[in-house]
Amino acid sequence: MSKRTPREKRSPAKRRLGHGKPTQQRARPDEPDLIGDVAAALCDDHPLTLLFLVSSLLAALEPQRANPFERQLEPALPTRDELVRTFLGVDLPETSALLTVITELSGDDIMRHRVRREIAKRVHALPGWLTDLSRATVDGVVEMVHVLGDGDNIMIGVSLPGGSALSLVVYIDHNMGTLVKDAFAVPEPLDALIEHMRLAGDDPDTTWVDLSPADARARIRSAITLSSLAFPPFETDTWPACRPLVEWVLDMLPAGGAGYQRPYWDDNTLAELTERFLASPFGAGLDDADHRRLLESVLWFGTAYGPGDPLRWSPVAVEILLIHWIPRKIADGAVYLAKAPGLLRAFIRFCHHERGIRAALTAHTLAAVDEYEPEYQRMIRSPRLPSPAALLAAMGALHPGGAWPLPEVRPPSLPEILIDPLRCAVGGEEALDRLDTAPLPDEPFGWDPVPADIHERVAEVLRLVDRCCDELLDVEYRTACRRYLGRAAAADPEIFRRRGRAQTAAAAICWGIGKANDLFGGKILVKDLMGHFGISQGNVSQRSGPLLRAIGVDPHSQYREMNLGSPDYLTSTRRKEILALRDYYRTMADSPSAP
Repeated sequence: MSKRTPREKRSPAKRRLGHGKPTQQRARPDEPDLIGDVAAALCDDHPLTLLFLVSSLLAALEPQRANPFERQLEPALPTRDELVRTFLGVDLPETSALLTVITELSGDDIMRHRVRREIAKRVHALPGWLTDLSRATVDGVVEMVHVLGDGDNIMIGVSLPGGSALSLVVYIDHNMGTLVKDAFAVPEPLDALIEHMRLAGDDPDTTWVDLSPADARARIRSAITLSSLAFPPFETDTWPACRPLVEWVLDMLPAGGAGYQRPYWDDNTLAELTERFLASPFGAGLDDADHRRLLESVLWFGTAYGPGDPLRWSPVAVEILLIHWIPRKIADGAVYLAKAPGLLRAFIRFCHHERGIRAALTAHTLAAVDEYEPEYQRMIRSPRLPSPAALLAAMGALHPGGAWPLPEVRPPSLPEILIDPLRCAVGGEEALDRLDTAPLPDEPFGWDPVPADIHERVAEVLRLVDRCCDELLDVEYRTACRRYLGRAAAADPEIFRRRGRAQTAAAAICWGIGKANDLFGGKILVKDLMGHFGISQGNVSQRSGPLLRAIGVDPHSQYREMNLGSPDYLTSTRRKEILALRDYYRTMADSPSAP
């Protein structure tokens, strides 16, 4: 990639603001340095040192996407649960600190309860900010945007117990597919970080705007998902090491936000843009068959790649188009393709004029065309493999003679992979097509299909469910919970004939609906819900299995409680989120460049 990538522009500020960071290579629990690192982190003036250390540890233990063409020789790392079991058996202040942060960043309420019970038996005096870590709050969210649109920095300020503050910066790269390419944390409040970056950058083309916390959550979560599918993965000195820390903070943000909305350019709009360009002074002398056909390809690239705006041109976009896209996507003669750089120069001038881009940025972008044209002209005159073959050749997967090593098999596309959980959430493709955003009505409980001999027991559970929804949630959640309870009782009445606490059954109902609607971490925490019923999450998790099976959901399926298989259980807010994701992924799938 070019030396002018957005991430490299940020590197000096990132190094200047960064905190002391351990390396992932020292993340094995059996290495003696880990305890020493924790002891040093506990002595540090700022909690970020310990938080980043544990985040790095958790990230290092996550399964890595393996290169399918390489033998995997590295021994397997322990799982997170194995690590926790190990530390539970070692009674030290350092392991108590590790366990506290691991369970908080993991978001596993069952593990959190177990660890808190164990640490309560120990006599270690941990810092107050550490024991109260669950009380951390988000102060604000700001988006840093550059006029050329290669990517955005989303910055989140966090207040920690005890008065400390930290800020997260998540860089989402649009040229690479709107995914997280880098992220880091600094031990500063958000206002101080923004002021520092303003002074350090002094860039008139960069703006900082407040971003809805819900939108930030939706955008970053989607970008993290896409980043996890990239191969080879993007890695920096802080990413993905700080991913658990980022996800912990995201859980503090409310759900219901909108992700990135890809612009839609229909044929008529693109045709009008073409004619406007060719009729302008910038398009003088270019109105012929070859240049029109080349412009069609340039517009294809502009709408299908990056942020989907054919009027947005940066040095990075120029590099991708000339060095990677045209030589691999367009199978045509060199005489014809040689005209592309000249057309691109004229079109960049036209686009920047329409967008009101500063002349200095236009000159910088045109200089990129000059820089990459010699390599482009060489590439279009050299023997070129078709795109799939070029990819495998770059991975070293082709035989020396160029033959394919395996029969060609069409794998599922990225949009297909991403849309599958949405189908599961609502009960299939047809239900996804028909999905609406009408609020769930204030619906009475359906007693008719429920066997009479369990009416008293179900009524007891219903009273608890209704009270929880009235006090903590709303009418839509109450209707969804009533439907879940009624259908489970009708389908498997044995659940309510067996002995068991009504509070546990009611909590399991509310928890299942909350999980399906991405409730927790925003409006309410799981611990708050469990506290309302006076029970632990472990019992609720066990009780959920029979309830899920009763409504036709496999408790051990890939998506489990997050998807109850019907929009009948989803609030209007959650359905709105699913519709936005559905449309975005379908737009990706319809794009000629869909991966």
